[in-house]
Order: sequence, then structure tokens, then C-alpha cells
Amino acid sequence: MNVANCPKCGRVYAKNFRDICPNCYKEVELQYEKCVKYLREYRKCTLSELNEATGVSVHQIAKFIREGRISLTQAPNLAFPCEICGTDIQTGTICEGCRKKLLTDVNNMNASEQLKSQPNSKNGYGYKIGD
Repeated sequence: MNVANCPKCGRVYAKNFRDICPNCYKEVELQYEKCVKYLREYRKCTLSELNEATGVSVHQIAKFIREGRISLTQAPNLAFPCEICGTDIQTGTICEGCRKKLLTDVNNMNASEQLKSQPNSKNGYGYKIGD
């Protein structure tokens, strides 16, 4: 039997296709139902308004959005913070600006690594094999 500790409550549970125990799963489902019920009445609410009205954490609401359980086409004013800079976004985990900066940093690091790995005959420690 495959068992694990629930990351939310710490209880030991029989692992299945969910990553939390059955009790925590029921709690998350109740939170989801609260959000959906509120959004049916107040479709144009913001994330903070939904958080205040339902008591569901901003992190959990953002998780519902990322999982596709809460559709932004049905709730156009919902936006959650970028995980790096905090700018409001509606898809993914980071904003476009942070994504571009991260991509630039990775490309610069790759270029730097390539320069370090190439032999450099000007410094005297490289060599070239001729025909």
C-alpha cells in the first residue's frame, strides 16, 4: 500500500490520484463550490472581493483558475498576482515581462557557458589540431 503525509494537514493517507488526503480534498471542494456560487451572482467581482466574500485564500483561487476550474471568460475581472513581481495576470504563473527577463537571463547564461567551454588560444591554454 502506497501511503504519504498530506501536505495540507500532515495526516497519513493512502495515496491515490490526488495529492492530498480525502478530508482536505472535501474542504477544497467546498471552497470551490463557495467560489462558484459567489461568481454566479457577482460575475464581475475581483479576486480580492471573491477572497473577502468566500474566505477562500487568494492562492487557492489562483490555483482553481490555473487548473481551469474557474473560467476567466465567465469572470473577466479575476486576475491573480505574478509569482515573481506581483503584477496581476490571468494566465500562467508569471507575467510576460518576467518571462522575457527570465528568458534573456537564461540565454545570457547559456552564451556565457559556451564561451567558457571553448578553447581560447589567445590566452595560451587552447590548442588546435591541424591536418
